[in-house]
Amino acid sequence: MSIILQSVKFNYAKSSTKQIIDIDLWSVADAEKVFIHGPSGCGKSTLLNLLSGLLKPKSGNIKLLNQSINHMSSRQKDKFRANNIGYVFQQFNLIPFLNAIENIYLASHFATKITKQLLIKQTHELLNTLDIKEIDWFTPVRYLSVGQQQRIAIARALINKPKILIADEPTSALDSANSDRFMSLLIALCAQHKMTLIFVSHDMSLSQYFDRVQALPTINEMV
Repeated sequence: MSIILQSVKFNYAKSSTKQIIDIDLWSVADAEKVFIHGPSGCGKSTLLNLLSGLLKPKSGNIKLLNQSINHMSSRQKDKFRANNIGYVFQQFNLIPFLNAIENIYLASHFATKITKQLLIKQTHELLNTLDIKEIDWFTPVRYLSVGQQQRIAIARALINKPKILIADEPTSALDSANSDRFMSLLIALCAQHKMTLIFVSHDMSLSQYFDRVQALPTINEMV
């Protein structure tokens, strides 16, 4: 299994008795593609932050790739995340004054070191695969289209060859045609690299691309 959550509870207010996340048992198989949906405020982004180690559960255990991440130190989490988890953010989180290549290189900072030559080679391969023209590789990303920025964000998420890819509402800024193109590309890349995909969206039309569709906060009902 790529992901196993056991007795995981989380809330933001220390005095609150209401759990934002309350999962008895939930697991995701290797290379499985899971679509998670639910109303605003139900805990979708919180779940992703727990999975990526950015938040620590109040209780329970989160195991990714057979390692309990909530028992790791901050430095261990940074290294584990860099080497094993790719993250496509809703707003992309690119550095606007850096170009595509510079944004992608940043993602390799905490990862197991590879040679500069190999990093350059893999970056160029990803940009070509994602149909970013070479003339745009060296342009500050703030001057590129939303679609181009989105594909650069995907390249950044994939540069360290993650085993788990997390996507948080990545199509929210796209029209339906571009959204479909994005999904086809994303699913193909996941299949090619045998990645587990956890995808959060309110757009139920996208659920057709996934092996499993689940709703928060009732995720326990569909383990």
